[in-house]
Amino acid sequence: MSAKRILIATRNPGKVREFAQALEPQGFQVFGMDALSDTGEIEETGETFAANARLKAEGYSSRTDMLVLADDSGIEVDALDSAPGVQSARYGGPELDDDGRSRLLLRELEGVPDERRTARFRCVLAVARDGKTLATFDGVIEGRINHAPEGENGFGYDPLFFHPPSGCTTAQLTPVEKQKVSHRGQAIAALLGALLSGEIG
Repeated sequence: MSAKRILIATRNPGKVREFAQALEPQGFQVFGMDALSDTGEIEETGETFAANARLKAEGYSSRTDMLVLADDSGIEVDALDSAPGVQSARYGGPELDDDGRSRLLLRELEGVPDERRTARFRCVLAVARDGKTLATFDGVIEGRINHAPEGENGFGYDPLFFHPPSGCTTAQLTPVEKQKVSHRGQAIAALLGALLSGEIG
């Protein structure tokens, strides 16, 4: 069993790509769900990002000897009472894709002025082995929801999420720029520190 091998417990190729970009230069081998013989879904029944991240990390780590990293993340929009929140990836129902969920969010915010379109991306990472969570890490990025999508990079709600310090949406940032400021980038940086220090073996 090698601590250098990490399974990313997600079917989202954008997330796998972001984790690989951060972890592989540090000498870690990153694997997706296709490395598992049993890829059956683990239901995200938690009421918080942390609960869902732990459920996935613990569940999938019981199926492999690799270290397993799972994240739960999403967008919280203040004008919608922090929705979609933990339902971000399922917002509007299973028939919607990223574009459909983004269009739904824009419809929900029709007529809402810029000063009330504040929002944040939130991420919690859980690291597990043998069915037990070893540690969790979190990150958050504050911004607001644009009136229309801008940018071709990123995935999910990135084209709608305007980050004032960057002066653009997170879909207009390069992968390197996004890694430095994003909610997932912050959580990954904390994770890397723990991995490289030996805190997580």
